[in-house]
Amino acid sequence: MAGIYLHIPFCKSRCIYCDFYSQTDETYIDEFTEAVCREAHLRKQMLENETVRTIYFGGGTPSRLQEKHLEKIFDTLFAEFSMNNLAEVTLEANPDDLSPEYIGMLRRLPFNRISIGIQSFNDDELKFLGRRHTSHDAVKAVKNSQQMGFDNISIDLMYGLPAQTPEIWQNNLQQACALDIQHISAYHLTYEENTPLYGLLKKGKIHPVDEELSSTFFNQLIDTLEEEGFVHYEISNFAKPGYLSQHNSSYWKGDTYLGLGPSAHSFDGHNRSWNTASLTAYLKGVFTGNMSCETEHLSLLQHYNEFILTRLRTRDGIDTLELKNRFGESLYRYCLDGAQKFIEEGLLVFQNNVLKLTRKGMFISDGIISELMKV
Repeated sequence: MAGIYLHIPFCKSRCIYCDFYSQTDETYIDEFTEAVCREAHLRKQMLENETVRTIYFGGGTPSRLQEKHLEKIFDTLFAEFSMNNLAEVTLEANPDDLSPEYIGMLRRLPFNRISIGIQSFNDDELKFLGRRHTSHDAVKAVKNSQQMGFDNISIDLMYGLPAQTPEIWQNNLQQACALDIQHISAYHLTYEENTPLYGLLKKGKIHPVDEELSSTFFNQLIDTLEEEGFVHYEISNFAKPGYLSQHNSSYWKGDTYLGLGPSAHSFDGHNRSWNTASLTAYLKGVFTGNMSCETEHLSLLQHYNEFILTRLRTRDGIDTLELKNRFGESLYRYCLDGAQKFIEEGLLVFQNNVLKLTRKGMFISDGIISELMKV
């Protein structure tokens, strides 16, 4: 089984924290649509022995595409790839794009899951982040989607904002739960270089929350969502039973996926490749048949490091017997020896040959994961 990811590099405006590749010039949408369809044809051999199980439109803001664009893309994908076992088709969307008419159009297409970038239900926070919608718009978008027949809805939330308090964060969580949605992805605000947010930080105009407050937010997140029946299946992801993101789960399991569009990544089980993060260079490469992309053949050690990184983030953890079988005795011992101090500190738990992060360990997972990787 394989997945297809499409990077839609258009946004009506850019948020101050975002470092994903995108642009606000939408005059290229028609040309981009033609190019991404042509790329699918050029690269179809990558999935010639695979059945596509998931399709994910990410970005950027995929909801900037109109019906004619989406129809053309689906026509191409269904013509080029095996879709007999297609189970999940997701569109990322901004709340202000989700009019009843737009949602109705999505329902006529193969989409059966929608991921709405809400980030906050607090209007001051939304304004700070540079979001185009209001809290009212966010609630309306979810309810309209439900009324139009979507029964697999995910929303994104963000915590750790400079002026955020536990009360504001708790209110965000409660409003999210009141919407009766199936999935929530919640991310701590990060200060990525070359973003306006990072510029504000370096100028001293804003200050990041301290570690204690970050920990409070993280514990609020887990406590609230688990009480509401969500399964905490990956550090940043929560789902009602039966509604785990199949597409994202395939990344964490190391499944094959094809990435289409500028900056999109692909993985065939052995090699990782990525397209140029430039729309103009991408368009030129596709239309001339000389695509600008880079490929990296992963060594055994690189496969091991990715195995540690992806598996430890999930509730399933690391099956150490699988690790031993795939990577050998030496790396198996390296992982268990490195894990021992974290087990003693209550950051990892080792039971039935499975190594998992505890809640305390999840909060500092990056440091633990880097310690178990081998350079």
